[in-house]
Amino acid sequence: MSTPASSSSVTEGKAPARASGANDDEIEKLLNREASAFQREMEVERILKAFKLNPYDILDIAETATVEEIKRRYRQLSLFIHPDKTPHARATDAFDLVKKAENELEDPKKREELDAVIQQARVLVLKSLSLSATTSDDDPKLKALTPPYRVQLREKSKELLIDEEVRRRKAVKMNLANEGLEAKKKEDEVSSRKRKAEEDKAWEDGRETRVGSWRNFSNTKKKKKSKGPALLG
Repeated sequence: MSTPASSSSVTEGKAPARASGANDDEIEKLLNREASAFQREMEVERILKAFKLNPYDILDIAETATVEEIKRRYRQLSLFIHPDKTPHARATDAFDLVKKAENELEDPKKREELDAVIQQARVLVLKSLSLSATTSDDDPKLKALTPPYRVQLREKSKELLIDEEVRRRKAVKMNLANEGLEAKKKEDEVSSRKRKAEEDKAWEDGRETRVGSWRNFSNTKKKKKSKGPALLG
């Protein structure tokens, strides 16, 4: 009789262990989900704080990245911070920035212009360090710098890109101003032609009135002449 009781007791003793294990699994999953959500939000914050004029900064990828590496990085980021998966209020803004960055780096002309500015920054940084422009990025002399070489390069690139953007905006503003002056000139020419046409029409419309006035004046003069001088006595 004692054996069944013992068996029942053992069975009852194992049930809570299984329930505890299940709870631990659920807690682990929940923590993982929360960690993942936190990481997604942190990545959104990083993208929003990245320098907007440098697509490499936004994608957090090296300037030497291949086209395939850029595409792969874009896919990773776009899936990781997708607005449907990220509760961050500005996830959509970050998603749009990532897409814009990828588009700019996929455009050969835009990437060439960007790389030219970064190369200029690289030369200036190396020059400030009294190093040759041919110094490679993995040169030991660049390893123990403060601030790090990559940070210096990014900062100098940022400085040059801002200067480039200021020049571009000034050029656009000047073009718009010139276009405005040209448009004003054309508008004045149209107004002048319109005014001349109206004056010509008014002149033509008044022709009969002028002719009639002249005829009346001429007839009056003729009548005065036909009467002749008045006789005396």
